[in-house]
Amino acid sequence: MSSYKSFALVGAGLLGTPIVVSLAAKNVPVVVISRPNSKSLDKLPVGVQVNSAVVDTSDSAAVTAVLKENNVDVVIATLASQGVQHLKEVGVPSLRIFTGLFMEFILMAFGYAKTKKIVVLGKGEATISSTSITDIAGFVAHVLTTLPHEQVENKILRIQGDSLKANELGPLFNTTVEHVDDIPGPMKGLMLAADNGAGSTGWDVVAGREGTGDAAAGSASELWPGHHWRTIKEVHHIS
Repeated sequence: MSSYKSFALVGAGLLGTPIVVSLAAKNVPVVVISRPNSKSLDKLPVGVQVNSAVVDTSDSAAVTAVLKENNVDVVIATLASQGVQHLKEVGVPSLRIFTGLFMEFILMAFGYAKTKKIVVLGKGEATISSTSITDIAGFVAHVLTTLPHEQVENKILRIQGDSLKANELGPLFNTTVEHVDDIPGPMKGLMLAADNGAGSTGWDVVAGREGTGDAAAGSASELWPGHHWRTIKEVHHIS
């Protein structure tokens, strides 16, 4: 049984809102921390009961005061690798969850909205992990409210709802795959990394290969026993 009893989430955005909803469904205290003029609380469904605090999130003293006032055990936030390193340096335990590509946006990620084709930079033969936002949010709420802290503190959990190669997206969505030599914008780096294997939640960046055991793609999915992980076909209503 988890020893965490109270949670805070910084910004209820695309993924944060479903996480808040999933935690609130478990009847645990949740405080949503948002910046002034933020509309994040407006995104919460009617009936979801949470506390809220509007503060300048760059003001560490103000944020600390909110956490103390609400007796928060766990802060949920989206952090870059540098943020995780800082937590290690100051001795604050952290949990990282590798999710792969958000399943709902897989068509957008491969340029379908503009071209009606799957646009692939590279060979398109590397396996890519993908998980639905609903499953990610539910998993976060589940592990934080049920697992003992020894299983989550300073851990990396790798989940995966489904996986496939970029080249397989064309037949799946009844369209063609177009291989290109270059694409504009920030997606170029992401697509090249994925084509080299880093699109898998089990990818070991240092070793340059797929992990095994607890480091394999989807290895943490078993921590939610009995849960049905949605597939790409289910999310996109493909028969």
